[in-house]
Order: sequence, then C-alpha cells, then structure tokens
Amino acid sequence: MENQYTYYTPEQNYGDGGQKPKKQRKVPKWIKIVCAALAFGLIAGGAFEAGSYAVGKILGVSKESASAENKKDKQIDGAKLNISSGGDISTDVTKIAQNAMPSVVSITNISIEQVQSFFGRVYEQEIPSAGSGIIIGQNDEELLILTNNHVVENSNTLTVSFIDEESVEAAIKGTDSSRDLAVVSVKLKDIKDSTMDQIAVATLGDSTALKVGEPAIAIGNALGYGQSVTSGIVSATQRVLEGFDSELIQTDAAINPGNSGGALLNAKGEVIGINTMKASSGGMDVGVEGMGYAIPISDASDVIANLMNRETRTKVPEGQQGYLGIQGTDVSSDVSEMYNMPTGVYISEVIRNGAADKAGISKSSIITALGGINVDGMEALKEQLQYYRPGESVEVTVKIPEKNGEYKEETIEVVLGTNS
Repeated sequence: MENQYTYYTPEQNYGDGGQKPKKQRKVPKWIKIVCAALAFGLIAGGAFEAGSYAVGKILGVSKESASAENKKDKQIDGAKLNISSGGDISTDVTKIAQNAMPSVVSITNISIEQVQSFFGRVYEQEIPSAGSGIIIGQNDEELLILTNNHVVENSNTLTVSFIDEESVEAAIKGTDSSRDLAVVSVKLKDIKDSTMDQIAVATLGDSTALKVGEPAIAIGNALGYGQSVTSGIVSATQRVLEGFDSELIQTDAAINPGNSGGALLNAKGEVIGINTMKASSGGMDVGVEGMGYAIPISDASDVIANLMNRETRTKVPEGQQGYLGIQGTDVSSDVSEMYNMPTGVYISEVIRNGAADKAGISKSSIITALGGINVDGMEALKEQLQYYRPGESVEVTVKIPEKNGEYKEETIEVVLGTNS
C-alpha cells in the first residue's frame, strides 16, 4: 500500500554546493509522550522476551511449544473445547465403592398417615420416605436386607431398588425399635436373573477393632436420589446418645437423610456400621455438619441374626389383629435410670379374661420383648402385634418385680385374643 502521507525533505543545494542549514522545528509535547511510551513498550517487551527465554531454558519449555499450547486452547475460527482424552483414575475409595455398591440398596417406604387439613378435617394420606439397606444374606426363598427400623416403620408398602435400578416389593422380616434395626426380605423369584448377576452379599467386618482416625466410607440413598458415596474418618467410637441402647460410631463422612440403613465401610471394604440419621441433635433425619453416626455391626450381630431367622410375616389389617389384653405405659431410658426399672412396657392393668390374664401375666410386670423382638414402649409393642391374628401364639418376655427390688425375667407363651 502506498504511503498516503507527504513528507517534506529539506535537502536542496545552495551556492557553492553547500546545503541550506536545517531549520530547527519544535516537537509538540504530545509526540514526545507517544514516543516515550513506545520506547518503554519496546524495552519492556524485550525484557519479557528475555525472561521467557531464560525460564524456558531452565524449565525446558520452548517458546514454540508454549505457543502451540495457546493455539490448541484458544481457537478463534471454528472454536472448540479442549477436552482431556481421559484415562483411568483409580483410588482406594474408588475400588472400595465399586466392590461395595452392588451390596447396597435403596428403600422406598410408602406409609399411611393421618393428616389434618386447614379446616380441621382429618384424612389419610400416603407419605413416601427414602432410606438405604445392606444385602447381608439369602436363604432358599429370600434375599435378606439389613436397614434401620425407622426406615421401614409404619410402612404400607416397601420397595427395594438394586444397583441396576430394578425395583422389587419387599416385606418386613423383623424389627427391633430399641436398637433401630430391621431386616426386610425380597422373594428370590421376584428378582430378575440379570439383577442377581449384579448384586452381592456384603462382607461384615469387626467394629470392635476400629481406631479413631482410620478411613470410613459411607454408601447410601442420600435424599432419595440413588446411591452416592462419601468418605471421611472414624471421629470417635463408643458414643452414647439418648434413644439408643448401644454405643455408636461417630464419623465425619457425610450422612444425610436417605443414608439411613446404608453401609459404613472400613478401608478393606467391610461393613463396620449401619448408618443412622436418627442420631442427631436436631432430631431424626436432621444432620449435624461433620457428625454422622452408625450402629456398630459387631454390637448388632446377635440382633441381626435373630431378625434374619424369623419367619417372614405380613401385616394383618387393622381390626383383624390379635390383642394382649393389657393397658400399659412406657418405661423410657430416663425412667429406667431414675427408678431402676427395665425399659419396656409397664403393665398398669391386666384385662380380666384377656390373653395376658389367661397366660398368667400379672400387673406391675414389664414387657421387654414380643416374639423375640425387643420392645421399648407401647408404640413398639403395637408395631409387633400388627403381624399376629387372634388365636395365634406368641412368646412374651416379661420382667417380674421381686421383693428385693430386683426383677426376674420370664418368657410366657400367650394365645392372642380379640379386642372385645
């Protein structure tokens, strides 16, 4: 492109071949400033280039390769994302999760609750809730799943979802409200072969050998979104909290609503605890940051074995359930400690000619178990009676007061009666 500016050239011969003296012209101030800026830019640029060259020599990075990287990441024409080609990233937690997740399930509980409307009318409504479970074994007919009692209580229908997202209806095999434990069962005939190929029975560890500070991994159905994994450490052991008959494991691995009943694992991938959101300062399913709790698997093993080997029963419709024929009140842990009484149901009255009366159960005795399942109050006793009809026999464990202030335990066979 031709220069579109005309420059004045003051070279012209005068006289004896001499030149006319050049006229001194005053340079405008703004031109001086621009020139100074240009000079500074050239010096700074040179210094930067020198510095880059030196760094490249030291670190082994050339200007050409850096330029190539920039071109790779920043394309003006036909711009595209620079996406990593990937590659396997494997950690200990990754391997533990991959091995353990097939043994963890999601549980959906549809319960029927009475709800009061704004205008005071009471009606029944289906209330869904989410939890987790651990596959702990199977027999000839059933797959057995461990979870928390509060995950399955008051259930109308229970649904278990496996790792392949296949869902199957489940039944409660047994519960222990005092330990917040339950075992549910799924009929093997209801599970697809493809699902059976993907699921696994969990390996149980030794929670008595836990040390504070060792790794802990929690797996469960957090917020009902499906399986998720969190990790942390064992923060403490032998924690004692109100409402639990056993000591608990404390961990800083996140345990959120829906994680209840899921697995707490050690670094070997063994189940060392059953996660529970019931244990928190804000009440059930209200978490505290950095403080999750789990029921130690070793402490619960006897209860779990008992629940696993029970006959699977289905709930009897209300009005067709068997009755003990007693009136009772709760003996809470506070009352138990204050008056040196066993926790359970204090029998304040025995109905004449009722089932308990005919079996020889007396007033002032305390019911501590029904059908081999611990009961810590009237609510738990009613929950267990929902599985029996009038005329069926059930073992009732009672503590009978003696004159010296001690209690004698007896297990009495009771034929349940009707509510009449």
